[in-house]
Amino acid sequence: MSSESNYYVPEKSVLPFAAATGLGIMALGAGLAVQGKTPLILLLGLMMIAVVLFFWFSTVIQENMDGLPSAQLKRSYVMGMGWFIFSEVMFFAAFFGALFYVRVFAVPWLGGEAAIPLIDDFNSEAASTNALLWEGFKAEWPLMINPDQVAGGSTFVGPEHSMSFPGWANWYHWLPLWNTIVLLTSSWTVHVAHHAIKHNNRAKFQRWLGITVALGVIFLYLQYAEYHEAYVEMGLTLESGIYGTTFFMLTGFHGFHVAMGTFMLFVQFMRSFKGHFKSDDQFGFEASSWYWHFVDVVWFGLFIFVYILS
Repeated sequence: MSSESNYYVPEKSVLPFAAATGLGIMALGAGLAVQGKTPLILLLGLMMIAVVLFFWFSTVIQENMDGLPSAQLKRSYVMGMGWFIFSEVMFFAAFFGALFYVRVFAVPWLGGEAAIPLIDDFNSEAASTNALLWEGFKAEWPLMINPDQVAGGSTFVGPEHSMSFPGWANWYHWLPLWNTIVLLTSSWTVHVAHHAIKHNNRAKFQRWLGITVALGVIFLYLQYAEYHEAYVEMGLTLESGIYGTTFFMLTGFHGFHVAMGTFMLFVQFMRSFKGHFKSDDQFGFEASSWYWHFVDVVWFGLFIFVYILS
């Protein structure tokens, strides 16, 4: 039984152990994959986690439909989702911090703004990092030429073009702008869906949630088209030096989060046809919508710092 004063304790389950095992296999597989070995162990871990989450979430949903969770447990769900989103904020903060360090410190230092003390016998003089590390380097961003090219190598070849704003004459061809419009629109549509379920308008809820899921799929397609353009037409790859690395790490991880958010909203969309969610009980959808708003905010930051100010 559940009450306001009792904390619902679920039955014993093997799912936590299976989740830990799947994560361990996935970590091992990821380590082997980056060494160029078979990705099958990584895929096995991912499949195991997917199966565990399916049964675990199914159990939690059924418990909620049966009215078992107490108000205290539901508050713990809210706190758990809040901490999860906070951890994601810190995750992206690390990559934004790397971009900030490169643009504000590393590149200007290579351009000669900093000095390194040189000790020659008993005399000390200041020598520019420009002369020591990359003579003749011009501090600019995006970095289109890498030291390897200057030395006559070809391991890290800079891109031919950047992904920055192409000018007002070509703005309608600029995929990041359309991605921004699509994602910000989806933030509004998911809010409309939230408002609808709060007022027990299930038809409106399903309609606007379905539109949100479709916009998420459109965003992913546009990002795929952008990556294809970057690789094939602009020569911008992960091996294009620091600009390519920061660009794909930030936008790639964000794209992965959009894919997760789209899948989460799609699950809520399918649940709605089974009669799930009420005006006073729709945490599964609310948690997914919070996550969706989070990825929207991250993209807006990416659009400003990776595309506009590049």
